Amino acid sequence: MVFIGFALLIAVGLAMVISFGAGQLVGLSEDQFGQIILLVLVLILVASGSFGRRVKLSHILNGIALWSTMLFVLVGGYSYREEISNFSNRVLTSLAPGMAMVDQDEGTAVFQKGFGNTFRMDTEVNGAAITMIFDTGASAVVLTNSDAKAAGINLSSLRFNIEVQTANGTGKAAGVTIKRIEVGGIIRENVRAFVAEQGALKTSLLGMTFLQTLDNYTVSKDSLELNG
Repeated sequence: MVFIGFALLIAVGLAMVISFGAGQLVGLSEDQFGQIILLVLVLILVASGSFGRRVKLSHILNGIALWSTMLFVLVGGYSYREEISNFSNRVLTSLAPGMAMVDQDEGTAVFQKGFGNTFRMDTEVNGAAITMIFDTGASAVVLTNSDAKAAGINLSSLRFNIEVQTANGTGKAAGVTIKRIEVGGIIRENVRAFVAEQGALKTSLLGMTFLQTLDNYTVSKDSLELNG
């Protein structure tokens, strides 16, 4: 009973703390801070029940220390949730370079440099998942023959009469219009592009017909940022 009375005194004191907006000191609203206080009170009552069962003091102190640590981690994780999210996204993009770290509020997408000293990018072309290489030297978006087929482009209707430079030398390509392309959450429609003839290109290229529609793009040593 004495312990429960002590808990009630603590509850009154914490209620007064809330009334002075102490939760704002750790980045929490009054409601959120109040929920944490409720959890603390529950733990105190659990501890009071332990006293009633004659549990050893050392066990009670260990339990309180454990729950206090968990509470500290939860509050800290909530307070630094944005930093933790950014860190986890950076780790993921480093492990999977084609994946974009997207900031919807800023309208940006960041890619990490991958193997071969290139920026590989996971894109969607007409709803089909296609991997592309960032290439400012390409005057347009260029699709491989197989990627164009995956994107629903009718290859039999194309005329491969445009000369283009590829890693394999001079090749032939056909002009097309991509209905919809999405790169790191940035969407463009009716984008002019080329489809390379069979065997002329190994990986599709994200060229200037898409890049020039962006507000800007920035290339650093190991990262590429697209700003839509």
